[in-house]
Amino acid sequence: MAARACKFRKDSGEPCRAPPLQDGDFCLWHSPEHAEEVAEARKLGGLRRRRERTVSGAYDFEGVETIGQIQRLLNIAVLDTLGLENSVARSRTLAYLAQVGLKVLEVADFADRIAALEAAVGPRLLRKR
Repeated sequence: MAARACKFRKDSGEPCRAPPLQDGDFCLWHSPEHAEEVAEARKLGGLRRRRERTVSGAYDFEGVETIGQIQRLLNIAVLDTLGLENSVARSRTLAYLAQVGLKVLEVADFADRIAALEAAVGPRLLRKR
C-alpha cells in the first residue's frame, strides 16, 4: 500500500511529500482550512527568532557549548535573580545556581588538569613508539 502524500505542488512542480491530514488531501501547512493557524504559527516562529537574537545580543550570550559559555549563562541567571524581590523562591534559586556554579568550576578544573597532564605526558608517549 502506497503512502499518501500532500497534493500541494511547489513552484518547481515538485510534490510536497508531507503526509496529508487524516481527512484531507493536504498537509497542515498547505491545507486551506488551516491557513489562519499556519500564518499565526509562522508569525510566532519569526517573533521567537527575533527575540532570541535580541536577547542574545543584549546578554552577550553565544550558547552553552563551552565551559566559558555556561559560566556566562550562570552569571546572567545570578544577576537576574539578584534583581528580584527578596523571597524564599529567590533564595532557593540562588542556592541552586551556586550549586550548579560549583559543579561547573569543578568540571573546568578537571578539564584544565587533564589538558596539563596530556601536555606533559604526550611527548613521552610519542617517544616510546
